[in-house]
Amino acid sequence: MRQRYPPHATVDSQCQVSTVLAEPTPIGVTAMPTTTPPADAPAAALVTAKECAALLAVSSRHWFRLVDAGRAPAPIRLGALVRWRRADLDDWISAGCPSHRRAGR
Repeated sequence: MRQRYPPHATVDSQCQVSTVLAEPTPIGVTAMPTTTPPADAPAAALVTAKECAALLAVSSRHWFRLVDAGRAPAPIRLGALVRWRRADLDDWISAGCPSHRRAGR
């Protein structure tokens, strides 16, 4: 089945969709780009449990066991979402994956 795009969208030779605005934009106002970020863009600041597990080459269940045992960096909770800072993970891995368990716990 052929994918349908809005009538004001165009597809370039690299299969990237760009949107042509129906009305001209006022002077000084720029339109938001609709293309994907370049390959050399920085890594995401927050990563999911699945991405953490893939980074360590373990299952996501094992990743949650490490977090629950206090052996991995603590997550950041954004409502129902659970994420980890990529910088914290990189620092933790380069330090040899030390335990993050707090004293007296």
